Amino acid sequence: MTWKKLGAIYDGDWKDDHRCGFGTYSLPEGAGYRKVYSGGWKNDKRHGYGTNFYSYNEYYEGEWYADKRSGWGRMYYSDGAVYEGEWYNNMRNGEGMLRLANDNRYEGQWKDGKKHGKGKFFYLDRGQLYTGVWCDDIPKCGTVEDFGRHEAPKPTTYPLPECKLQDTKGVVKDAEDTFLDEQQ
Repeated sequence: MTWKKLGAIYDGDWKDDHRCGFGTYSLPEGAGYRKVYSGGWKNDKRHGYGTNFYSYNEYYEGEWYADKRSGWGRMYYSDGAVYEGEWYNNMRNGEGMLRLANDNRYEGQWKDGKKHGKGKFFYLDRGQLYTGVWCDDIPKCGTVEDFGRHEAPKPTTYPLPECKLQDTKGVVKDAEDTFLDEQQ
């Protein structure tokens, strides 16, 4: 069934006068219509699996709950970045990977849209890897090591020196545990 309201068009399933099931919502644009959302609906809200276009080069495909990105999903940003992972309440939450346009990437935990918890940041452009704990998008403690430095497009001038602590792993683990305990 097709529905039109204020220029918008919904073509899909209905139940008790509400969008429910599978449907596509489109907005007028120039000579035609631009699809904005196509996927599951429940009680007039995006629900289940669907794809939402925010612009031509920025869109989300994944799970929705009560009109919010929640569950697993992939977001393509207009700057070329891509996030793939868990969402809750319209924000990156849980495990996920953000790949930037220059192919550098973060893999790890997220909270309220920010890097938060254990994670790894791959600086592939300069050949280094940070492994550690993040808090509100800020790296708090961890290690940095050379990682593919010789193949990197803009490698660091010098390799990282060897860490000479007697118990490097123990020191880093104690620091990480301290930050992780503070976050709970």
